[in-house]
Amino acid sequence: MPVKRGLEDVIAAESSICKVDGNKGRLIYRGYDIDDLAEHSTFEEVVYLLWFGRLPDKAELEKLHKELGANRRIPEEVVKMMKQWPKEAVPMEVLRTATSMLSMYDADSHENDRDANVRKATRLTAQLPTIVAYWDCIRSNRELVDPKPDHSTAASFLHLLHSGKEPDEVSVKSLDVALILHAEHELNASTFAARVAAATLTDMHSAVTAAIGTLKGPLHGGANQEVIKMLLEIGELSKVDSYIKKMFEDHKKLMGFGHRVYKVQDPRAFHLRKMSDKLGRGAGETKWYEMSARIEELAKEEKGLNCNVDFYSASVYYMLGIPRDLFTPIFAISRMSGWAAHILEQLEDNRLIRPEGEYVGKTDLKYVAIEQR
Repeated sequence: MPVKRGLEDVIAAESSICKVDGNKGRLIYRGYDIDDLAEHSTFEEVVYLLWFGRLPDKAELEKLHKELGANRRIPEEVVKMMKQWPKEAVPMEVLRTATSMLSMYDADSHENDRDANVRKATRLTAQLPTIVAYWDCIRSNRELVDPKPDHSTAASFLHLLHSGKEPDEVSVKSLDVALILHAEHELNASTFAARVAAATLTDMHSAVTAAIGTLKGPLHGGANQEVIKMLLEIGELSKVDSYIKKMFEDHKKLMGFGHRVYKVQDPRAFHLRKMSDKLGRGAGETKWYEMSARIEELAKEEKGLNCNVDFYSASVYYMLGIPRDLFTPIFAISRMSGWAAHILEQLEDNRLIRPEGEYVGKTDLKYVAIEQR
């Protein structure tokens, strides 16, 4: 069998959760096009869709809202431990470690049936935003406020991040759509890591911790942090052309462009572009959107590159007042829903994931006593 480096084009699982059509630029969750969901749905509806295979009715959605609201608090022991961690700790390290700790305080920790796993998934989906927001408050010596049960996931995160300040509707809607767009993306690296872990019949917290550790890698989850770094370095619209052309001359990678699967534009970028424009106009600060739009033009004209989900999400998160190093943790907050869906699906018809490797080393070596080496 030919070796496919990076398992490219290798089909590793059958799944009814998500379809990525890279040639047509389509992303489909459980049969629904991402354009339809981004325009009309909410993150909580998408969570239900991913876990149960259909959109919820009113009562089912209200029940999920209530369960998420009731589980946003994190154990005081975890908060106490977080306050002892180095203030300079990378937020993804904090999220990874705190998520692992949560298993010790979860009533269903050692249960592995579907109902118990759905309960654990609900708690984790509710708790991850609290961990991320609390960490930014702890390291900045800001007040920790209690989550409000009636908040949506997006509203709760912004409320906790800004120490009790109520977020405006535009900000909540913008983050809610961003969470929908990042919720699921088939067998990406972190999702595959979650399924590999779950296939061993380990607990959900361990599988999610494996996924968070995988997402932490800059080749997976950190591109939008590099995009906003670039925008801040450029600083002004008038400096975009010279900066980008110099990057091209030096053969440097332009972050937020290109994709392993999409051969045309990433469909998620369309919605984030609109949000970046809207947020900029609302704040009276349009330069971040204008700079991004000009970079996109140059990348298309000069290199034939299409932007991906990371490119405009950078300016969206920045205008929402979210620190740069929280961009990847927000990715995890959203993708928790997809990870859980895949873990649940893996366990429905589980088989240990154990591929073979093509050995290319020697085979006939003989042991030599240490005195003779």
